[in-house]
Amino acid sequence: MKSLIKAVALAAVIAAPIVSFAQSNQPVTRAQVRNELIQLEKAGYNPSNSNDTQYPADLQAAEAKVAAQNAATSGVGGAVSGSSAAGAR
Repeated sequence: MKSLIKAVALAAVIAAPIVSFAQSNQPVTRAQVRNELIQLEKAGYNPSNSNDTQYPADLQAAEAKVAAQNAATSGVGGAVSGSSAAGAR
């Protein structure tokens, strides 16, 4: 049993670096960063507030708003409002 636990722990240690580098290797352009900052500011985030003790929460809330807006406008998936009357005149 102890050898099984050791084997699982060893597999987790070996797999962790592989999972952590599963990001895109494409560099982010200056324009992409600028567009993301503009979206965050429109969502209510103010980066110039240096004394903000709620920094992580404010940023995460703005990112959530931007993600919701992007998901709503992506046109992929999601529920469609409306009705259907198949087979009826």
